Amino acid sequence: MTQIINGREIAQDLRDNLKKEITELKKKYGSIPGLAVVQVGSVIASSVYVKAKTKSAEEVGIKVIDHHLDESISQADLLKLIDTLNKQKNVNGILVQLPLPKNIHEQTILDAIHPDKDADGFHPVNVGKLSIASHNDENLLIPCTPYGCLILLKRLDIDLEGKNAIVIGRSNIVGKPMAQLLIKESCTVTIAHSKTKNLSGICQNADIVVAAVGKPEMVKGNWIKKGAVVIDVGINRIEIEKDGEKKTKLVGDVDYNEAEKAASAITPVPGGVGPMTIACLLRNTTIAFKNNIYK
Repeated sequence: MTQIINGREIAQDLRDNLKKEITELKKKYGSIPGLAVVQVGSVIASSVYVKAKTKSAEEVGIKVIDHHLDESISQADLLKLIDTLNKQKNVNGILVQLPLPKNIHEQTILDAIHPDKDADGFHPVNVGKLSIASHNDENLLIPCTPYGCLILLKRLDIDLEGKNAIVIGRSNIVGKPMAQLLIKESCTVTIAHSKTKNLSGICQNADIVVAAVGKPEMVKGNWIKKGAVVIDVGINRIEIEKDGEKKTKLVGDVDYNEAEKAASAITPVPGGVGPMTIACLLRNTTIAFKNNIYK
């Protein structure tokens, strides 16, 4: 019987442990982690994400310092704010909610965040540290979504060593760091993408399939080897017709109903990878706080 990987439950467990840890840190050091959340403009999806991240952070005991800025802000002024936050002692993590307005170069802003306060784990210094690390170091600031995927895999209590893994997607945010994490678990990793030839055939040889390509239900059920583990990072809103009305539905990058028949374990969408991303953001903020204390 296929195991449905409950990301909400595992994320809650991670948050519960973080809450206990932060309580102990407060007792020992008299302070708590601080997370600066920077949102530019009022994109509805961004506001929803920021609200969810803020709520989760406050629940575990992290202080949130909110900076909601008008979309007319210049890149120079946003860089000044980042510089101020870099120097602010009660700020341990900085999160800049993407996307930013078109007049602002996102990578320039992300690169301006001090590596020690990089809550998303996107800074080139942290990307480099992950790349050269010989193992998955608990003290590294790792991109949240791929690290959440790794936690889900480890909760399955399977031996990752020697497994054939395919990561579909080569983004800096998910695909590339996911491959790095799996390599450090001694998996044999293939990175595939929209230009990969015979993608279905390559998938059929994989023990672990991580889909992060951003295309609704692209990975078909007959691509999945019997007994493989499927981690679906995708979250896509599609239009469906139900009871004569057009409605929207959230789906992943995997054809869930068909893939479930072959997989030994699979993440649903929603309720799989998504909750882990926020939980790992809180993890990074707490690690940044501890790294600063232990300097």
